[in-house]
Amino acid sequence: MKKIIINISLIIIFTIIYLLQVCFFTNFTIAGVMPNILIILMLYIGLYMGRSMGIIYGIIFGIFVDIWIGKSMGLTSICLAVVGIVGGIFDKNFSKDSRITVILMGIICTILYEILLYILQYIFLEINLEIVSFIKILSIEVVYNTLLVIILYPLMKLTGYEIENEIKGDKILTRYF
Repeated sequence: MKKIIINISLIIIFTIIYLLQVCFFTNFTIAGVMPNILIILMLYIGLYMGRSMGIIYGIIFGIFVDIWIGKSMGLTSICLAVVGIVGGIFDKNFSKDSRITVILMGIICTILYEILLYILQYIFLEINLEIVSFIKILSIEVVYNTLLVIILYPLMKLTGYEIENEIKGDKILTRYF
């Protein structure tokens, strides 16, 4: 029963994040760049729910974003699934107790997501390569997402371990020994 509540909560959180991103953060842009909170959500899901759930939620959430935005089908879902996979890899190899570690994970996931999306758009949508403007946009988004991870970290840690205990069970300590 708790797993169903967790999954419904994540879908509601995704909807709220998407609406925040579309309605609220469009007013707080720097040089036309706004934060991408979906990357932080997928990192959270990968870290606390595992690689497989990161892939599933990344594909589902990416499809919804692609439908709502309407640019292309599948590119966002591939990139969000990769972020979920990376979050699952970080879960196995790094501690989530350190704020600095989670901030670095957020930076890595933001860079990975944007570079992968840019490459896929170049291949499938034949966009022009503008490396200087891409680096400028990427650096602003990394700063934005880093600030959001710093702000959201206590909430991520508090709810994350509860979700991890429910989803993964009591096998958490066995992976360290």
